[in-house]
Amino acid sequence: MFGLLLRHFRVLAGLSQDQLGKRIGYSKSQVAMVERGARPPTDVFVQRADEVLRAQGALIVAAPKPPKQTERRNPLPGWFTPFADEEEKAWARHEYENHVMPGLLQTEAYARAVFTSRYPTYDDDEIEAKVAARLERQKLLSRRPLPGISFVLEMSVLTRPIGGRRVMKVQLHHLAEVARLRHVRIQLMDPDREDHAALDGPFVLLETDKRQQLAYIEGQGGSFFVTEQPELGNLFGKYGVTRAQAYTPERILEKIEKMAEEL
Repeated sequence: MFGLLLRHFRVLAGLSQDQLGKRIGYSKSQVAMVERGARPPTDVFVQRADEVLRAQGALIVAAPKPPKQTERRNPLPGWFTPFADEEEKAWARHEYENHVMPGLLQTEAYARAVFTSRYPTYDDDEIEAKVAARLERQKLLSRRPLPGISFVLEMSVLTRPIGGRRVMKVQLHHLAEVARLRHVRIQLMDPDREDHAALDGPFVLLETDKRQQLAYIEGQGGSFFVTEQPELGNLFGKYGVTRAQAYTPERILEKIEKMAEEL
């Protein structure tokens, strides 16, 4: 409903998806996905679109409302399910993270600490369901045929003691174990670098079993998929430069183990 109404007002205003995106601070692919119903609009998206398209509040009224507390039982958001399905059978998966240990690398205790810290607060049943869903997704690490998997992490991901020192110690030992897998490449960004290609924040890249490229970006203002060029090419290029700027996988294993022993 919202996507159709957005398209109606956009066409009425004589704007392309690209033109609307530039006026409200979003990409063409993001506008397209909202119109198709492939992703929900953020509050900022709705408010800016309503203003630019002079919808006089119609888009604000039609915007999908967040689920009530009693309805939030699905451990994976409905809009994320298509990406999770592609991830499960992906040929390759790459991730840059600057804040928290990526979900595929988290131990059960670390994942529980992450969801426990979340605001608004989850109840105990929701936390356990989300932890279980996160651990289930980690089957990708041992799936056959083996996918190509890589991570570039900021040093702060390893030094922030989420869950406490004991949880973090086990988490770092687990990270070292995963780093030893031949099909997994884990790199750390040099904290003293003066240039950095990925300052815009975390993102995940997928190459599907059909060799299609997809990207997922998550942030405070909302999460969305990138499915179109040139945005996709820019993200894959950015990841390539970021990997070139980071320490090589061979250099970081000993460092991770040393950090774990010091906790």
